[in-house]
Amino acid sequence: MLLVLSAEQRAHLGCLPRAGAAGKLNVGVDTVQRVVEGLTYLLTESCKLMISEIDFQDSIHVLGFSDELNKSLLQLYLDNRREIRSILGELAPKLPSYHSLEWRLDVQLASRSLRQQIKPAVTLKLHLNQNEDYTAQVLQTDPSTLLHLIQQLEQALGEMKTNHCRRIVRNMK
Repeated sequence: MLLVLSAEQRAHLGCLPRAGAAGKLNVGVDTVQRVVEGLTYLLTESCKLMISEIDFQDSIHVLGFSDELNKSLLQLYLDNRREIRSILGELAPKLPSYHSLEWRLDVQLASRSLRQQIKPAVTLKLHLNQNEDYTAQVLQTDPSTLLHLIQQLEQALGEMKTNHCRRIVRNMK
């Protein structure tokens, strides 16, 4: 899998051969900042996608750098990819996970003004776990909306079983 860089990111990395001599050539702060942003993007995206050594070489080869600089970038990637990957994992948001569900069906059969009224409502109490901290969310809906929600969730689960989604999930891990 090759890493695709936008024109702006290529321009940022294009300053890389000159940035090595930034102190000697008195290169501006903007140039150094663009080089750092380009390197940061290159390394983080490569680590996110778990690009192999050969794919990384092919990705930076199209930038037109010297062989020496390409080897330096490859070595930088190989030396730091585990650490970058662990930092990216720590920065990922910790979302709550499902713990349990309680539900209740309420039906209003009549009121003072309407003698023959049937008004069903489903009340759900969703217990969530986030970092060993348990919270509860209370939701109330009518049965038709609940059926629609169930259909959408079943459709999403069906899509997760497709080869395309499996490939995406495998590359995310």
